[in-house]
Amino acid sequence: MQKPNSIDIPKEIFKAYDIRGIVGKTLTPEIVELIGHALGSEAKQRAQSEICIGYDGRLSGPELAQALSNGIRKAGINVVNLGMVATPMVYFAAYHLNTNCGVMVTGSHNPPDYNGLKMVLAGETLSNDSIQSLKNRIEQKNFTYGDGVERNYAIAEDYIATIQADIKLTRPMQIAVDCGNGVAGAFAKTLYNAIGCRVDELFCEVDGHFPNHHPDPSVPENLVDLANLLQSSRAEIGLAFDGDGDRLGIVTKDGQIIYPDRQLLLFAEDVLSRNKGATIIFDVKSTRNLSPWIRKYGGNPLMWKTGHSLVKAKIKETNAALAGEMSGHVFFNDADINGKKRWYGFDDGLYAGARMLEILSQFNNPSEILNSLPDSLSTPEQHIHMNEGEPHALIAALQQSANFEGAVEVITIDGLRVEYTDGFGLMRPSNTTPVIVLRFEADSEDALKRIQAQFREVIWGTAPHVALPF
Repeated sequence: MQKPNSIDIPKEIFKAYDIRGIVGKTLTPEIVELIGHALGSEAKQRAQSEICIGYDGRLSGPELAQALSNGIRKAGINVVNLGMVATPMVYFAAYHLNTNCGVMVTGSHNPPDYNGLKMVLAGETLSNDSIQSLKNRIEQKNFTYGDGVERNYAIAEDYIATIQADIKLTRPMQIAVDCGNGVAGAFAKTLYNAIGCRVDELFCEVDGHFPNHHPDPSVPENLVDLANLLQSSRAEIGLAFDGDGDRLGIVTKDGQIIYPDRQLLLFAEDVLSRNKGATIIFDVKSTRNLSPWIRKYGGNPLMWKTGHSLVKAKIKETNAALAGEMSGHVFFNDADINGKKRWYGFDDGLYAGARMLEILSQFNNPSEILNSLPDSLSTPEQHIHMNEGEPHALIAALQQSANFEGAVEVITIDGLRVEYTDGFGLMRPSNTTPVIVLRFEADSEDALKRIQAQFREVIWGTAPHVALPF
């Protein structure tokens, strides 16, 4: 083992919401062990004693998880090794086993040669400054030392039993599930069988090469196989999951994609039926149909920044009953009719799927219910590719100088979201890659083109050489 000061730690792996790098290059076992030592030292400072760890189906997972465990134990913190699990199962274990801490080794929906860490310490999902402080701790060699011990724990049975006790389907259902060879495939059939579903499986063999399609349900092409299976089978609805099981995609029997912000409409109506006046959080990329819908059902709509860790922090701050992101992260933090908390406020694609089935089982034609939800003309997420540092600088400049004629409201909590009477436009700097993320929604094609034209004019007014995707 190299000495800590002989290992070069790449600064670029410390992202806004997690740690992420290329296996064997910017993310090696030696680097992960150092990060584990820093995490363990930080846990010790926060008066924690034990951390749950797990890994997804990527080929590098077991080796990196072992390095992580070595580092955490070196700091004098004990490790509960959950083995290969979905990310939400690590979050669940942190509550269920009372460790209050969990670290998942996952590359989420990144290409196969990537991996990374999602981290919770003392109940806080680490983001931004907390993640940078780990880097600083490593650079300053600010470590604690001790002899932590490791134990193994198989969490899947407890996780599935807890969901089974919570979810009540009105009738049995037949569903199709596409896991894209991600880790959700190891658990989806057992889980949905347990709550009363027959399951047609698609790409549920866990394979870190991802041989069929990439496990990212936010990309429409990745849902084509599921739509085809729905056409040829008796399944009523299709569920799709990302590589680590914390995001949900939904496809109707007739092949329509129900994007996560539209899913949130149905979830919000259901949650508000038992949690009157509750706050419902959605990110800046989400449809403008959410605010009036949430108010209609007696809730308090709250728009917030994009990023799973930022949303979780806002849920804690506001005690929101539900939150959702356009990317597919859905966070349940609601209570049942008797006031008993149903879930834990973390993002969980598998549980969100179960909650959706609970709602849809009340209807004979689930696809009809989903397709009838309010919809608008909208663009998929588009990207302006730039050099490192440029997206944040451009958005900061535009926040100061841009003028949007005819705008009803300009929201600057996360980039620039400009509201009009007939639509909205959004541009925000990504916190994970050097791009500006764009999204547009409107009541008509003409309105969509007008809003895009104004954004084009505003962006080119400050950065005339930027190549725009619209």
